Amino acid sequence: MPEICRFYGIVIAMFYDEHNPPHFHARYGSHKVVIDIRTLNLLEGRFPARALGMVIEWASQHQDELLENWDRARNEQVPNKIAPLS
Repeated sequence: MPEICRFYGIVIAMFYDEHNPPHFHARYGSHKVVIDIRTLNLLEGRFPARALGMVIEWASQHQDELLENWDRARNEQVPNKIAPLS
């Protein structure tokens, strides 16, 4: 699972050859979530509220890059790194 970003202890990654809808995975400690890129809805998992808010804020700033990375990963290309939340 290629890591595409890391900030405040949160790791963002995408798997190759994933199922639709376009999404990314986030880890924070023992917590894991899957977020829909287009709607920014939580698809599965649980996160502390503050950490989830940061992930959603970051994703809203980088939706185009996330969708581009989704296409890259689906074509078995390495996703690009994306700038962290600052």
